[in-house]
Amino acid sequence: MTKRYKLIACMTVADELDGSLPEGTETAFLEFGLHSFPAKLKVTLQEEIDRTEGVDAILLGYGLCSMATLGLNSPNCTLVIPRVHDCIGIFLGSDRRYKEEIQQAPGTYYLTKGWIEHGGDPWKVYEKWKEEHGERMADLLYKKTMHNYTRLAFIRTTEEDQEHYICYARSAAENLGLKHEVVHGNREILKKMLAGNWDDDFVVIEPGTQPVLTDFLKG
Repeated sequence: MTKRYKLIACMTVADELDGSLPEGTETAFLEFGLHSFPAKLKVTLQEEIDRTEGVDAILLGYGLCSMATLGLNSPNCTLVIPRVHDCIGIFLGSDRRYKEEIQQAPGTYYLTKGWIEHGGDPWKVYEKWKEEHGERMADLLYKKTMHNYTRLAFIRTTEEDQEHYICYARSAAENLGLKHEVVHGNREILKKMLAGNWDDDFVVIEPGTQPVLTDFLKG
């Protein structure tokens, strides 16, 4: 019998699905801005889980995400969560790859097509600050929040044409005085999750139990 799934994911992850959802999969795509408010994200995720009925597993397009997925639970459904620190690990293909990138270039701000489309890049934020508070205050806020960053990297998860987004990321990096690079990611975690191939890259939580921090530290 075919398993029925529900995918709950950030809008930025939704942009990476590329029509690959199995037939009959339910979806709930949540507001991008929730990632800035982990407590609110946790509540929103649990509410979405609680209203879910008639599926075998709930797939979360999130990682640990500032502890927002810890404690989530369903009495009837298996929960499946990528074993990654946050969505950057999903876009890069694994938490191992994310850690390698951090070691090679720790001061990196990552962008994807979805992050750019939904306003999640530092150039748009800077322009908003400048409009609201003036250039001097925008400069001060930027220096305070971005002083540890030296590189703006666009994660290319597919070979399809993304030149428009790459050019935007390059321009943003130049405007902000950051080094620009394109790094290769992939959609492997999403493909495996949707196919039911839940290997060591996933935290699988049985009904009535909940994920804890050590679940994400294994492997």
